[in-house]
Amino acid sequence: MANNKITSRDVDFAKWYTDVVRAASLADYSSVKGCIVIEPNGYAIWEKMQSILDKEFKKLGHVNVQMPLLIPESMLNKEKELVNGFAPEVAWVTIGGQKELDDKLCIRPTSETLFCDYYKDHVSSYKDLPKLYNQWCNVLRWEKETRPFLRSREFLWQEGHTIHSSKEEAMNETNQMMEVYYKFFHDYLAIPSIKGKKTEKEKFSGAEYTLTNEALMYNGVALQAATSHYFGQKFAEAYDVKFTNKNNELEYVYQTSWGCTTRMIGGLIMVHSDDYGLVLPPKIAPKQVVIVPIGDSEEVKTLSNSFKEQLLEKDIITYIDDSDKSPGFKFAEAEVNGIPVRIEIGERDLAKGTITIARRDTREKIEVSKDVDIVTYVSELLDTIQKDMYERAEKRRDELTFEAHTLDDMKKILETQPGFIHAMWCGDKECEEKIKEIKGCKSRCILEGAKSIDDKCVCCGKEAKYHVIWGIQY
Repeated sequence: MANNKITSRDVDFAKWYTDVVRAASLADYSSVKGCIVIEPNGYAIWEKMQSILDKEFKKLGHVNVQMPLLIPESMLNKEKELVNGFAPEVAWVTIGGQKELDDKLCIRPTSETLFCDYYKDHVSSYKDLPKLYNQWCNVLRWEKETRPFLRSREFLWQEGHTIHSSKEEAMNETNQMMEVYYKFFHDYLAIPSIKGKKTEKEKFSGAEYTLTNEALMYNGVALQAATSHYFGQKFAEAYDVKFTNKNNELEYVYQTSWGCTTRMIGGLIMVHSDDYGLVLPPKIAPKQVVIVPIGDSEEVKTLSNSFKEQLLEKDIITYIDDSDKSPGFKFAEAEVNGIPVRIEIGERDLAKGTITIARRDTREKIEVSKDVDIVTYVSELLDTIQKDMYERAEKRRDELTFEAHTLDDMKKILETQPGFIHAMWCGDKECEEKIKEIKGCKSRCILEGAKSIDDKCVCCGKEAKYHVIWGIQY
């Protein structure tokens, strides 16, 4: 154990994960089974994610709305495929006040039905299209096994629901939004994800196809990090969402849906953190720099305040830890909370004309002149940390990426060390089910346009149609 709170990730990864969540005060268990309390440190990360993604969505013309929490059963039943897909996870409200409801209400697991019900009354002509709506909200899914952030019954997310006048425009939207997620993961979360198409078996219920953003955690287990769905006219037909096109003909709209959730926080932890606590990429860290004054001399105070003001002026989120705690405690607290850069300003160092700067990602301490151009130095260091964290994650992912040409290959890989497995597939669901028997391994995504690594299916030996990435998932 690195400290008395956190289990080593190489000893017990699951325990390590929950230890980091608790030690960094990201979330706590609640008295509501399967639901967590997202604490200030955890919510601050979600707010940072929200602010970045919300700007990206709005750049593309999307606007935010708020739909009801409850969905009447009669409304939900109009699209049977969606109902069947979510039936095991739905929670129902059957009594309102003291009266039993005639039409029981589902607590939203997702909001396609609500958006369709709204759209059918607010669209009449092609001039009304497209509608580019997004909702930031909570949803409820009755999960059997839960884990903080990764899989809880109630969670926070954003769900985009757009409608268009043409198939091409809707398909472009589906692709465009997957690119937004992919870029966000790479540029901000420093997570080297892989994008592709879900198989028919794994796609979203009611979708014509689903695009997915898949990430690999430190232990080789995959995480579905974001999805984008093309619905075509399925929901429009079920909910009678029509418009008059340019030829003055009635036509059903073309629809998309896309979303990501607070499970991204779980992904951040499991890709980057270590036995000392949380490690955050600077671009997503709510607090990027902590200044720790050691001693109470005027020189220490003056330099601490000067550095803080200079850094804040350049939008580097900085604070001074002037709490009544020992320096060692402050260092450990900043470390467990994942603050990317720590500046230690002590009387002894100042007497030598130096200060100490510590990187959270490598735990390296660097002694520099107290007259350093602090803005330039810290800016460049934050960029370096962001880049290095991505490269380390990419190296780890590549080390845990394998090729399989037979079912025996897959078994050996999964029984030795899980990871991303490249293997060819014939497209038969029976083969997909057969592969799932090996430690629950599932298709993560089809790599469209990727080079074949074999001409035969990894499972049955028949002609291969698809290059697929497989893996065990959270």
